[in-house]
Amino acid sequence: MTLADTDRALATMRAVSQDRPGAPDVLKVIETTRPQPGWGEILVRVHAAGVNPADWKTRERGAFPIGAKPPFILGFDVSGVVEEIGEGVTLFRPGDKVFGMPRFPHLAGAYAEYVAAPARHFAPHPQGVDHVQAAALPLASLTAWQALVDTARVRPGQRVLIHAAAGGVGHLAVQIAKARGAHVIGTAGAAKHDLLRSLGADELIDYRTRDFAEVVRDVDVVIDSIAGPYWARSLRTLRPGGTLISLLPLDDTFPHEEAEAAGVRTMFMLVEPDQAGLREISALVEDGRLRVIADAVFPLEEAAAAHTLGETGHSTGKIVLTVTP
Repeated sequence: MTLADTDRALATMRAVSQDRPGAPDVLKVIETTRPQPGWGEILVRVHAAGVNPADWKTRERGAFPIGAKPPFILGFDVSGVVEEIGEGVTLFRPGDKVFGMPRFPHLAGAYAEYVAAPARHFAPHPQGVDHVQAAALPLASLTAWQALVDTARVRPGQRVLIHAAAGGVGHLAVQIAKARGAHVIGTAGAAKHDLLRSLGADELIDYRTRDFAEVVRDVDVVIDSIAGPYWARSLRTLRPGGTLISLLPLDDTFPHEEAEAAGVRTMFMLVEPDQAGLREISALVEDGRLRVIADAVFPLEEAAAAHTLGETGHSTGKIVLTVTP
């Protein structure tokens, strides 16, 4: 090992970690060893990290589907600059700006100054946006893209119903569906309707005052991030042959018999790392057809406050942590 290798191995970084499950106050800033890129990996100096519902659910439960146990570093969304490349990497060079959702559903450890992960889990940073906006994109936009484009294969003229349309996934799904030529219907509080109209929504329903299942019909695709009682009501809006995509697992309460009787397709979809999808999303951003909204921005040290806001369920768009100036 050379002296430079030794220096890298001993280098440290700041990160937000937790040593037990619990409320937001379990999140603490620590000093830890900086990761090193392995074969086929890049080391990214993180400038901003997106905050997602998966983050606070993992924090509260102390685990995610992959079975990680504390202590660990949260975070899936990354925007930053390539610091080093591992053996065999040809796509990027040190100094390149990148964004991505590496390793999901395994933890990327994005609440930190550095992340090492497979190069092909990243894509070139979209032009015309800063690190905060780029960090807000990967998990939410890939979820919307993979649901609407890869799974539902939305076509021009189809009717798409998006629940929680002003949320992190929802506001991006509205725009992606519109870019595919769909007629977009969204559920959201009335205070958010003007914003959603500006993003392309054709019809909006205030879930506080109206039951969407009573007024929406002949829908081709439903994107549901709420589940529970929304499942059965969403089935009533779909035409025969339509598709309901749940972004939460279909548990024992899901009305499978009703779905079969209605002649609709239903499924749970889990987002995956997807460089090709990220490149498509970048193209939409650069063309001005996709705009990400960062509702609130916190420094890394205030990760607990970011989680507290996110858990209210009333934020618009995404929440982001700034890591490196």
